[in-house]
Amino acid sequence: MMNYSSEMVTCLFYFFIVFLAGHGASLNCTGSCGNRGPNIRFPFRIMEKQPGHCGFDLSCSEDNNTLLKLPTGLSLHVERIDYRHRLIYARDPQGCFLRQRLNFSLGDSHFQIQKDRPYDWTLFNCSLSSERWSVLTHKIPCLSTFNHEVYAVESSTTISDSDLLSCTKMYNIYGIPHSMLHAENYVLTMSWSNLTCESSETECYLQHTKDVRRKLLITGVILGFFLFAIVITALYRAYSNDKTQREYQARVEMFLDDYRSLNPTRYSYADLKRITNQFGDELGQGAYGTVFKGKLTNEIDVAVKLLNNSIGKGEEFINEVGTMARIHHVNVVRLIGFCADGFRRALVYEYLPNGSLQKFITSADSRNHFLGWERLNRVALGIAKGIEYLHQGCDQRILHFDIKPQNILLDNEFNPKIADFGMAKLCSKDKSAISMTTARGTVGYIAPEVFSRNFGSVSYKSDVYSFGMLVLEMVGGRKNVDDTAENGDQIYFPEWIYNLLEKEEDLRFHIDGEEDAKIAKKLAIVGLWCIQWNPAERPSMKTVVHMLEGEGENLTKPPDPFSSSVPKRTSAGRMPARRLHQELAAISEIE
Repeated sequence: MMNYSSEMVTCLFYFFIVFLAGHGASLNCTGSCGNRGPNIRFPFRIMEKQPGHCGFDLSCSEDNNTLLKLPTGLSLHVERIDYRHRLIYARDPQGCFLRQRLNFSLGDSHFQIQKDRPYDWTLFNCSLSSERWSVLTHKIPCLSTFNHEVYAVESSTTISDSDLLSCTKMYNIYGIPHSMLHAENYVLTMSWSNLTCESSETECYLQHTKDVRRKLLITGVILGFFLFAIVITALYRAYSNDKTQREYQARVEMFLDDYRSLNPTRYSYADLKRITNQFGDELGQGAYGTVFKGKLTNEIDVAVKLLNNSIGKGEEFINEVGTMARIHHVNVVRLIGFCADGFRRALVYEYLPNGSLQKFITSADSRNHFLGWERLNRVALGIAKGIEYLHQGCDQRILHFDIKPQNILLDNEFNPKIADFGMAKLCSKDKSAISMTTARGTVGYIAPEVFSRNFGSVSYKSDVYSFGMLVLEMVGGRKNVDDTAENGDQIYFPEWIYNLLEKEEDLRFHIDGEEDAKIAKKLAIVGLWCIQWNPAERPSMKTVVHMLEGEGENLTKPPDPFSSSVPKRTSAGRMPARRLHQELAAISEIE
């Protein structure tokens, strides 16, 4: 719930930032063309970067110079802007205004030249210098070269008696201040007139300020609304999440009150820390939590499963405690106690030193881990009796839905005990089918009808299928699905075992005599009967127990469970493969 609240707050905040970005652009009349240029603000604007109401048009050159284009077409580099005295300082990009040959008159623009009166001039190119030039004649340094000198004379001056008669007239220029004639890189000082709303299409400064204030007020109101909405939403989500957690806690407490008479001991979280020596000895991790070894006394070891608070919302805890409190069987792990201390939840089991069955059936070539066929038969029989008890020995039928080697634990004498009832479901014995909303279990062991009702109804026969897959792993000495297969292929052992059985070849490497061969064949036949795709063709666990208790001579060979799914291929000694995409896809069902 808190994750959803955080996502919503983030979304609202992002929307507000987008809003500010859009409206902030209309309020922003400040910028520059780079570190080299002056700060640009009202009553100037950078074209295509700032709104039109910001003022006079300026632009940026490719080399980040600030440009002012005069009405005559001349572009000037803006060196500095004095906003206090309304002065702008600019120079010619080429360092010589007179080279432009343009009318420099500012006309009726908003700019006026400061400190100097503009004149009209005529330019002459003279090949020889003379000391007799009139004082009214002005040499132009930026146009002169080593063998030609350029002079400017006011256009109204008479030159009939001047040495300029020997020079060549170049052109006339207009509106040039006197001081501009003598200096290279001359900086022109111009002022701008006060803006009024009537004299220009550009908004006046006062109107601009009012608009900015108005838009800031609107933005502030919207900001306040969004912040208020975010705070209210966050508070509601926090309250809702806390309420939900308290409801889950109340549900757990109510459940524990109902089952108090069933004898499991309730421990505090501090008790668990003491029992496990601060959770110092980790035995393993699973989907629902981490298991630690602990000691109730010097003689009694226990396994403490600390559940994840973020998974299951209490259902897994209630499932396991509620189910195991009903169970008293030699082939089911005994629940000693539990912890429901606030939001901390844990389960305390008897400790089984030999761990899970998984490590004893996944090393086909290692005699160090091979239990022997007699013991494998006893393990399979014990598991079958445990499942039969779950299906028939309690007031309500208990369906485990996660029978696999990792959930079969072995005691000192290698007696099997079924563990992990987090996915278990209770149902009436008189019901042949149960309803499910989602598939549950572990891939490789899940019955096909749990994925989809196209294969039949979900019932206790689904546990029978999982048991059959487990037995076939025991026979094959490895996982029924090999995750290490090359090229993405996965070795499908049940079909491989069926082909071996059909050709009457050895089912495993450690077949030392006729008795071993009989047991291996019996286990293979039982496993193949249990994994029939049609649930009606699978035996009940009571029948499975009878089959395992017998010698196996009277067992009939099961139908081929793979004939309708995957064609026969390869010899009996070679293990066929199928790719992952051929596995069933989970299909949700409506309760």
